[in-house]
Amino acid sequence: MLVLLLRWSILALGVTLATKLLSGIHCDDRTTLIVVVVLLSFFNAILKPLLVLFTLPFILFTMGLGILVINAILFMLVGYLVEGFEVLSFWWALGGALIVSVTNVIASVALGGGKVKVTTSRDDRGPPRPPRPGGGDVIDV
Repeated sequence: MLVLLLRWSILALGVTLATKLLSGIHCDDRTTLIVVVVLLSFFNAILKPLLVLFTLPFILFTMGLGILVINAILFMLVGYLVEGFEVLSFWWALGGALIVSVTNVIASVALGGGKVKVTTSRDDRGPPRPPRPGGGDVIDV
């Protein structure tokens, strides 16, 4: 539960920064901000995986920038659904999604959740394993 509250706090910080930095995004009060954060979290958990699945060729073609477009669409959708939260156009939503994404990345790295683990193809506990006798159709992981 604590992790969820931390993620919501980071998302709220990102949305607040977007409303302060961009003139095309407005949020009336803190209650509206809470509704926006909960709805964005819900959309990121439910709708985003479906949108990513259906637009996977576009995402691959744009080398991952399509994810930012999906985030902007979800940002705009929240702007349409929540009274008191206004996103004036797609371009403002794209800017807001970019600010929220950068905020999430910075917070993840700062909190230690953004660690990257580099692995190799060999087993780290010793030398590379010799091939198994009888064929090479077995994949060792």
